Amino acid sequence: MTQSVAIVTGAAGDIGRAIASRLADDHDIILLVDIDLDAAEKAARALGPIERFVAFACDVTSVESTAEMARKAASLGSVKTLVNNAGAARSVSLQTTTPENWRADHALNLEAPFLCFHALEEQLKAAKGSVINIASVNGMSVFGHPAYSAAKAGLLHFTKLVAVEYGKFGIRSNAIAPGTVRTQAWEARAAANPNVFEEARRWYPLQRVVDPKDVANAVGFLAGPQAAAISGVCLPVDCGLTAGQAELARTFSQSADY
Repeated sequence: MTQSVAIVTGAAGDIGRAIASRLADDHDIILLVDIDLDAAEKAARALGPIERFVAFACDVTSVESTAEMARKAASLGSVKTLVNNAGAARSVSLQTTTPENWRADHALNLEAPFLCFHALEEQLKAAKGSVINIASVNGMSVFGHPAYSAAKAGLLHFTKLVAVEYGKFGIRSNAIAPGTVRTQAWEARAAANPNVFEEARRWYPLQRVVDPKDVANAVGFLAGPQAAAISGVCLPVDCGLTAGQAELARTFSQSADY
C-alpha cells in the first residue's frame, strides 16, 4: 500500500514542528521542509524515527528547489497534505519598509506557497489532497508589518483560487489565520520587554495568546475527514482577536460587563 505523505514547510520552527507532530497522527510520513537542513534534522529527530520524519532542505522561493522537493515527496509516497507554513516578517511599519524588504516578504509569504503548490499540483490531484496555508490575522486587518500583512492577504485569496479551480480534482484548499503565537521569536521580544505578553493579552477575549499546538490542531482538523466538505475558508486561530475587543466595547457601551 502506498504511504501517505504530509509536507510541512518552515518545519524547523515552533509552529512547523507542532504541525508536523500533529499530522503524524494520520499520515505515514512527514516531510519536514526548511531552508536550514540542520534545524530540520534536529526537529525531525525530536519527533521520531527517520523512516517517518524526513528532513529536507528547500528554498521555497526557488522554482528549482521546490521541484526537487516535489521529487523527494514522490519518492516517499502519495502526497495527501501540503502545509505552506514558512513565513517571516521584516519591516514593522510602512514608513520603514524598503523595496527589498517588500519583495522579500512577498517572495516568502505569497510566492512560495504558489511555487510549492505548483510543484506538487499533479501529486495533489492524484491523491485528492488538501492544501493548508498558514496565513495570519495580519492579512485580515492592520496589526503592523505591512509587507508581510499584504502578502498574507494575498495568500488568503490564493487559498480561494485553489479551492475554486481545483475543487473538481478533489483538492481542498483552506487557510488558518493565527493571532499572536508564543514562539521563540516572541520570547526574544519578551527578553527586550518582559511585559510584551501581558500587553498583548489584553486585546484577546480569551485573555491569552495562541500556542503552536492550537495552530497544529486546526491544521489536523482541516486536513482530516471531518473537514471533507470544507474548502476555501479561512479559520482564525486567534483567541477571539478578530471577533472584537472587550476594551473597545467597554469604552463605547460604558458597560462594565465587557
